Amino acid sequence: MKMAKHLKFDTGKYLELVYRYLSIRNRSEKEIRDYLTKKEATSEIREQIVALLKKQKFLNDELFARAWVSYRARTTPRGKHLLRIELKQKGIDKELIDTVLGEKNEELPDELTQARGIIKKRIERLRGQPKQEIYNKVGSFLARRGFDWDTAKKAIDQSLVAEEEASKV
Repeated sequence: MKMAKHLKFDTGKYLELVYRYLSIRNRSEKEIRDYLTKKEATSEIREQIVALLKKQKFLNDELFARAWVSYRARTTPRGKHLLRIELKQKGIDKELIDTVLGEKNEELPDELTQARGIIKKRIERLRGQPKQEIYNKVGSFLARRGFDWDTAKKAIDQSLVAEEEASKV
């Protein structure tokens, strides 16, 4: 009898911690499990809390993945490669990652537009440098942010053309 009472208290305490953790931002199921493990919750308590959060619609990996991609596109643009790695680290299923990254979202700029946006200032700073050096530096910058070479090359080409047209005026 005492054990059940103690378990109920622990579940409530851990649930309160998880609600506070979720108040910062949405989390994936894996992040919640890892957090509870770090807080030394038993596997039984972890499973109870995860089930309760799913029932209350606080945990949904699909919605989390879509929100994460949207957040990244708005704040710190990343290429699909890096987004895939981030989502995988957060415990999102590979098929779900493929689905979310493969969708067209009218509200978000495409990868090329995002790449052009984040290199604009870099291209301006490198004005007067040989084109090969610009391609190397800016291409490396975009690669570190998860953009593939085709997208990086198109973004650099378009930015250089826009830069040349702006300097002619």
